Amino acid sequence: MKRLMAMMLLAMFSVGMLSACNTTKGFGQDVEKVGDKIEGAAEDTGGTDPN
Repeated sequence: MKRLMAMMLLAMFSVGMLSACNTTKGFGQDVEKVGDKIEGAAEDTGGTDPN
């Protein structure tokens, strides 16, 4: 019984960790999109043009 409980806890922990990785990856992609939008807006204003 203890072994079954330990295996179930391990399985639940593993699922939680794997879903957290997907959440972190999605958050990183969202931040990257925001950065691209900010970069595009800065290029449109010409404020970052070194020439």
